Order: sequence, then C-alpha cells, then structure tokens
Amino acid sequence: MKHIIILGDGMADLPVERLGGKTLLQYAHIPMMDFLAREGRCGRLITVPEGFPPGSEVANTAILGYDLNKVYEGRGPLEAASIGYEMADDDFAIRCNIITLDNGKIITHNGGNLETQDADVLISYLNDTLAKPINEREGVERVKFITGIQYRHLLVIKGGNKHIICAPPHDHPNEEWRPLLVQPEQKSVDDPSRLTPQQTADLINELILKSQELLAQHPFNIERAKRGERQANSIWPWSGGYRPSMQTLMEQYPQVKSGSVISAVDLIRGIGHYAGLKIVEVEGATGLADTNYEGKAQAAIEALRHDDFVFVHVEASDEAGHDGDLELKLKTIEYLDQRLIVPIYHEVRQWEEPVCIAVLPDHLTPVEMRIHVGQPVPFLIWHRGIQPDEVQQYDEVSCVSGSYGLLKLQEFMQTLMSEG
Repeated sequence: MKHIIILGDGMADLPVERLGGKTLLQYAHIPMMDFLAREGRCGRLITVPEGFPPGSEVANTAILGYDLNKVYEGRGPLEAASIGYEMADDDFAIRCNIITLDNGKIITHNGGNLETQDADVLISYLNDTLAKPINEREGVERVKFITGIQYRHLLVIKGGNKHIICAPPHDHPNEEWRPLLVQPEQKSVDDPSRLTPQQTADLINELILKSQELLAQHPFNIERAKRGERQANSIWPWSGGYRPSMQTLMEQYPQVKSGSVISAVDLIRGIGHYAGLKIVEVEGATGLADTNYEGKAQAAIEALRHDDFVFVHVEASDEAGHDGDLELKLKTIEYLDQRLIVPIYHEVRQWEEPVCIAVLPDHLTPVEMRIHVGQPVPFLIWHRGIQPDEVQQYDEVSCVSGSYGLLKLQEFMQTLMSEG
C-alpha cells in the first residue's frame, strides 16, 4: 500500500463568534474531507512536544515521525537544505524574514506579501551594504544572506551560537518590536569554537537595526511608500541552529522505499531533504491562497505512480490565519478540499495498488489570534477496505470521537504506516 499525507498548514482553528461559534472546518464547505472522514477513521494528534514552540518546523517534523528531542535544530538549517546551501560544521543558520514595521510595531511578518524576485533584490542589497562591511571588520566572512522564497530567507553566521532567544514575528503582530530583540539564553555553555550567546545576540540585533536604515533608503520601499503600500523595511532573524542529524524515512519505515515532498515552503522542503524525500517543483506554487492547487494535485498523483510515500504541504491557510483574514482562510480550506484532495482521491481510488490518504493540519492558526496554537489537531485516514468509525464529518469537534483517539507525536506516522 502506498501512503500520502495531505497537510493544510494551520487550517485548524478555534470557535469563531462571527461563524456562530463554529470553527472554520465546521463552517467551511468541505464535502471531500467529510466523505473521507465518514468512510475512514479519525482522531486527534498532539503535534508539539512539551517545551517546544508550536511552529511548523516542530509540528511537521513530529508528524513525519521524528523525535524532536533528538533532531531539532530550528528552521534555519532545514531551509538551508532546501535552498541548496550545504552547511559547514561551524555554520549557524537562522531563518531571516523580511517584515513590515510601522510606528514601532511589527505590522506583518511577510513584508507586505513580498514576491521572491523583489526580495532577491533586497537580499543582494543587504549582502553588499550590510554583510560586506561586517565581514571586512571581522576579517572573515562572518555574515551571509541567502535568498529563499517570498519573505522567507536565510542568514548564515560563521561561528554563531544557537543558545539565543528569538521572537517569531508571526507570533507578535501589532506588538512593539524593540522588546522582542534577540537575547542570550540565561543558562548555556559557551563553546570556545564559536561566538558567545551574547556576542551572537548583539551581532543579530546590529543587523536588524542597520537593515532598517538601509531598507528605508531602497528604491523598492520608496516606491511602495509613494503608493501607500506596506514596506519591506526590516529583517527579522529567528529559529536558528546547526546542521541536524536525521535518519531518512526509508531507514525508519520498511514500507517506504522512496518518497517525495511537494511544498512551496523552504522549511518543508528542508525537512523532506533530510527525511530522504525528493523535492518536487510545481510551477505556480506560491505558499499563498493563489497557489497552484491543481498543479500540486497532479504532481502528487505522478509522484505516487513511482513512490511509496508522498507528503503534500499547502501553506495558504496558515498565511490567511496570520493575516486574520477569515474569508480568505475559509476559501483556502475549501480550495484544498475541492481543488487538491478531490482530484487525488478520484484518481487513486481506481488504482490496483491501494493508496492510503491522510489529511490533517500541523497546528492551529486561529484567525482571531493570528498566531500558532499548539492544541491537538484533527486527522483522518482513509483507504479501500478500512473499517469506518462513527465520525461523520471532518472538524476539530467531530474528530474527538474518532476511533484513533488522541495520538502523540511519532504515533501518527507509526499508525499511518501500520495501515496496509
């Protein structure tokens, strides 16, 4: 039996008063997900281990069956793998957003929905005007900015120390940014081969402050300001680490001989890289509501023809949740249902070799809160011949009654692999 995980990033939610106290999954028109829940089996999953932040890097790694206490190194190294940057042993890689600040506050974590081609211009500019002077001052190539996708980029600090405290910008909308600057961990062991935590925090904060001066002067932001648009006017590094050590899925699960990952997000591609999955490119995949759902569906179908395992990740609901856009988040959930899950189901149900379909989010991104919440998420598993449980529709409330009960972390992948 082949297996496919379809993950709607952040699509789970809390009850919303504007929807009559329903969650978005309860309110949305999702006949395909409801059908699979009704004909399959459901449950809930704890995706965030105690003591870890409820981020996508944590939740998606746990969903794929990894013990975060053994493999977690933050987003930076995962995104480095996706970009194609091979980390050296003394590298410290940290996710680097380009964000929007106004009146002393974080307005948006995405730089006003920055496009990759525009971001590349800004990243090159920062390398020339910010990284280069620091490298000359240090006498080594201490700092390097690397372009990622849209607002998501990478900062590599040679000899940087991971024992620092950073604030994810998407968790602090409309909050003052100065109190959120990087701090060293209070309890950490200095490594003589690296900068101290305090030195690393000071360097990153220097980069943040100087980036604001430089980006404000860039023609891209000057033109945006003239049009009354949000400016991409600060970097914001967070979630860094060293090169991780992870077994591939093929080494962990005999059912998986080969696999693919389909996502527009560097982070997910990076997890897939270390998990031994092939990265599938899909034209028009954006990470937003305008992503190419149909293209992802076809890519998943083609991958399933030759692979045992496919992981399809769709970011759109998470972005809409961070923006607090209720109508858009509802649309992204319905798009996932009709434009991606429907064509996959109608294709694979005809195959001689059965395909097991799992659908779930990685975490909650409530539209009323605009941040990640680490509560249990609903999941469904369907394949031909599975014995259905009593759940009749797919949502946070209905899945409480699912026959899988409440699973924790690696138990999801173990359960999925045991099907077939």
